[in-house]
Amino acid sequence: MTSTSKPAAVAHAEPARAGYLYRVAIVGAATLRGKEVAEVLNDRNFPSVDVKLLDDDESLGQLETMGEEISFIQSVRAEQFDRVDFTFFASDPECTLKNWKMVQKAGSAIVDLSYALEAEPDALIRSPWIERQLGQVWTPQLQPGPAVVAHPAAVVLALLLLRAQKVGTVKRVAATVFEPASEHGQKGMDELHEQTVNLLSFQPLPKKVFDTQVAFNMVARYGEQSAPALGMVEQRVLKHYQRIAGTQAPVPSLLMLQAPIFHGHAFALHLEMEQAADIDEMTRALTGDHVNMTHLAEDSPSNVNAAGQGDVLVSLLPDANLANGLWIWAAADNLRIAATNAVECAESMAASRPRGQIQ
Repeated sequence: MTSTSKPAAVAHAEPARAGYLYRVAIVGAATLRGKEVAEVLNDRNFPSVDVKLLDDDESLGQLETMGEEISFIQSVRAEQFDRVDFTFFASDPECTLKNWKMVQKAGSAIVDLSYALEAEPDALIRSPWIERQLGQVWTPQLQPGPAVVAHPAAVVLALLLLRAQKVGTVKRVAATVFEPASEHGQKGMDELHEQTVNLLSFQPLPKKVFDTQVAFNMVARYGEQSAPALGMVEQRVLKHYQRIAGTQAPVPSLLMLQAPIFHGHAFALHLEMEQAADIDEMTRALTGDHVNMTHLAEDSPSNVNAAGQGDVLVSLLPDANLANGLWIWAAADNLRIAATNAVECAESMAASRPRGQIQ
């Protein structure tokens, strides 16, 4: 299956066949994404008999919790993947590229949250949330290619615009996405914190991650030494959006801004409809799985309110200057959405991996 092909189908996947347990490895277990994957595996009661927490030299021996158990971070070695059913790559792209073929050779299914494998010919960019929204059904494969988890911003945009299409034709969409520091991992969070502290104490700013000031600031581009560039992130979101939504929803004009926030995406979408927009009708269309419509001021979507939640928080406002226009203001926990979609990818692939049968 190529990276451009779509799953033949996808009902909400059960965690696995009854009576089976699976062996799991998380590469990059000490990263923000890795910790979130471990938490979601526990929250969804993924039927695992063993979860190996793996990472690079910086976090070897570090203690991490997995459910009610405490485990040590171990090194990434070939023998760690013996009889492992699912490997989640929550590491940096370099670690994924270095190790994924070894993992695939060991027979493990791969779920990539690092985006390192998105250009591989047998990889498929996936979001089970969007597959269900489109009524697609995943066909289990004995030797599936890597599942690359769609960027969480692409998932939110696709979910909202696919549902908006139920009300009527959407002529144009302009979307501004406010990027949090946590998309750059712990190093991004630390740099934003250090910049904030240093600005208040009139000290030089660290710029190893963003190569520009992001504290108390809003930027549309990073410095030249930053990788990946914000423009590349913008391109990835659009590419992932088109892969998961296909031709079923309009492609938005997209602007990504780096916001001085630690965690959680925020979205401002302007929709121009073919016909006059009805707020109540649009509210009903957007409401459903993974979307929480808010009406009270204290519940208004914000990256703070969205932290730790599995749903996208959404509110609607009419466009006072355009009868056919409306505004969608939304917020979502970027790490939680990515991790949930990653675990659901594994759940949908589990039927083809009957290992570790309970005696």
